Amino acid sequence: MPQELGTRYRMLVIDDEESTRLLLARMLSQDLNAEVQLAGTCEQALRYASSYAYDAILLDLLMPGIGGFGVLQDIRHNSPNAATPVILVTQVAEKDTLDRCLAAGANAFHIKPIERSELLAILRDQLAARASKKNAVR
Repeated sequence: MPQELGTRYRMLVIDDEESTRLLLARMLSQDLNAEVQLAGTCEQALRYASSYAYDAILLDLLMPGIGGFGVLQDIRHNSPNAATPVILVTQVAEKDTLDRCLAAGANAFHIKPIERSELLAILRDQLAARASKKNAVR
């Protein structure tokens, strides 16, 4: 996955569990040299997503408030992240729920517990696909 020299990915991690946010932030910064923004509530996530276009967003579905599905819908309709890869990182494993999220705009999902190499492979694939789409538009 080519990345211009000196550039860093910027990613948003949305999860109400602090330990999960910190684990993902450490993993992304170490393995992908990413700058990571953390959101612990749906409201905070929507504030961040409405003010900055990220390279990727990791989203938990089971969140208080409007929930991860509501956040996903809002990101896809009302933010500069309409085309940003959104990867669900969640305990929800029901096929119907995951299918509904994919239909609403999620790009991929990873079922918790977090498996580092699997999640990184998903992220790398999504980042590479996004880069190739950007290059095709040029």
